[in-house]
Amino acid sequence: MGMCISAPSPKIQKTNESGENVIIIENTTNTSHNILVSVFSQQGTNEVNQDSALIYKEFGKGGGQFFGVFDGHGENGHKVSRMVIDRLPKLLLEQEGYRELVSTYLPNEWRRECVSAFKVMDRELKLQKDFDCSCSGTTAVTILKQDQDLLIANLGDSRAILGTLSENGELKAVQLTVDQKPDLPQEAERIRKCGGRTMPNKDEPDVHRVWSATAEYMSLAMTRSFGDFYLKDYGVIAIPQITHRRLTIEDQFLVLATDGVWDILSNEEVSSIIWSVENKEEAAQTVVEAAAVAWKRDYPTWRVDDITVVCLFLQDTEKATILTTEEETLSKLYQPHL
Repeated sequence: MGMCISAPSPKIQKTNESGENVIIIENTTNTSHNILVSVFSQQGTNEVNQDSALIYKEFGKGGGQFFGVFDGHGENGHKVSRMVIDRLPKLLLEQEGYRELVSTYLPNEWRRECVSAFKVMDRELKLQKDFDCSCSGTTAVTILKQDQDLLIANLGDSRAILGTLSENGELKAVQLTVDQKPDLPQEAERIRKCGGRTMPNKDEPDVHRVWSATAEYMSLAMTRSFGDFYLKDYGVIAIPQITHRRLTIEDQFLVLATDGVWDILSNEEVSSIIWSVENKEEAAQTVVEAAAVAWKRDYPTWRVDDITVVCLFLQDTEKATILTTEEETLSKLYQPHL
């Protein structure tokens, strides 16, 4: 599934093979908020694509934009991520600060209301009766863009990065979020204080996971998520880490992606691929395809994860510096890692 947005139109789209895992909301004809976004989602070797993505082009009365990717896991992970992309933006817009979205950045208000909406979202998942999410959940990495202010909220191990130009005109990748993994000291400390355990699975000795006090049948490779209620008593939380960034003229693009990208490609590799793509509409698809090739090359016997990418381009100007050609970039990616 691939989709590019470059012109506004008054409609809501649900786009993918099953019509559910990518929602694009364009509810205005105001061209002053015209932006270029590339999104692509590819199912891995699972029976269903559990990733979801959301693009909300006119968010709140102030004309903000809201973007997110969500990586479902567990038996009903796809249902959790679908419910979140449907409900989370509505819950945010029920908060006064998000609904009005004045041009002035209000850090304390936006942060407080974002945390409140995430908590309500998790509570709704727990109370709904349509499917069980005691051992299923989803990550969430979202960006609210209001003029030149970004409010980034992260839950789990999906990731957001920024492609920006240095003083000498070279592209560099800036990671905007922290992967909330069980081997992070502060996250691990919270898990242990709640009676949980953090240790690898014997089949994946390099991947730390969260376990309950005694049971061995369910574990989680992240410390924050929506759902996963079996582990909520052991320190897994649905409170996002929230950061703010003010954009500058040097900032070129934003990337949000699930760990199907970040577990196999570096921030610099992803940025270089996007910077080298001549047709911006194909940026997300090019990253997804590069990640899929890298997975099959480096781990030919492993199951390939679902992969979802959203790219938001911030400038209309032509690129001033190209690090490598697309062919050079891809040839480097397809070489075995040493």
